[in-house]
Amino acid sequence: MKLAEVGEFGLIRRIAEKIPAHRSVVLGIGDDAAGILPSAGCITLITSDMLLEGVHFDLSFSDPISLGRKSLAVNLSDLAAMGALPRQFLLSLGLPRSIEVEFIDRFMEGVLATARSYGAILVGGDTCASKSGLVISITALGEQRPERVLKRSAARVGDLVFVTGTLGDAAAGLELLQRGVREGRLVDRQLAPEPRVAAGAALADAGFVHAMIDVSDGLVSDLGHICELSGVGAKVEVELLPLSEEYRRVCGADPYPLALSGGEDYELLFTAAPGQEKNVLALMQRLGLQTSIIGEITDGKGVELFRPDGSPYSPAKSGFDHFG
Repeated sequence: MKLAEVGEFGLIRRIAEKIPAHRSVVLGIGDDAAGILPSAGCITLITSDMLLEGVHFDLSFSDPISLGRKSLAVNLSDLAAMGALPRQFLLSLGLPRSIEVEFIDRFMEGVLATARSYGAILVGGDTCASKSGLVISITALGEQRPERVLKRSAARVGDLVFVTGTLGDAAAGLELLQRGVREGRLVDRQLAPEPRVAAGAALADAGFVHAMIDVSDGLVSDLGHICELSGVGAKVEVELLPLSEEYRRVCGADPYPLALSGGEDYELLFTAAPGQEKNVLALMQRLGLQTSIIGEITDGKGVELFRPDGSPYSPAKSGFDHFG
């Protein structure tokens, strides 16, 4: 079935029928604006991401369900990086007239599956025709108590630098997809990332993390954001980077470039005082999430990388930049 056969408002009704009622939503899809009820004592955090066909995804290897999952996951990762729990989201789509309704149905299946997994409710959005491929824009809302919100600007000299999970998997997965590989753990890490929502909220509630960000543009770039906004520097020992066995098998002689600069792992990168090391690792262990110490915050400027022998390491690039 073609989109023209359903029409804009038919498509909206088709999506709205799949959305369950929720106590936090006073007015949902159907009015000019949504009405939501915030939780007592919390502030609302808002984040927005846009994904463009040919820039962020390639439909030759991105199936619609995985694309739907990833589209929401990258927004929820931003909320997780601030310690917030997801609550509602808005979805706007720029759709080529030639797109089939079944594609949109499967895309929404992925979006709503991720929404259910993390407790987010679709409350509205927009649709329009696109002359230049599929455009996906999501604005997600989350909540946290104001004193527990984690920012990029609170790192302190002497802090240890932690990262969850493993690095470089998503970038390696993208390279494999471009070579024609369509399955495996690395491919899954690229097509269907998992936002660390539970870990982000747990770290915020525990109170011993100073600064946090998610690894979306690459570790060097994202740690650089923390350094810039906190007015500090950082030293990272590249041999401490957590690398998966699958990644090591495909990364070549030098395992570090993609792990440092590849991006899209959506792991949490954060700092905490050395005296909190055991508390951090114990908390993450209870959540079943691998967490590694990879360096420390210094009174310098920018991110410095070192090899096992103490010599400086310089990656070819620091991370993804849309306009670089």
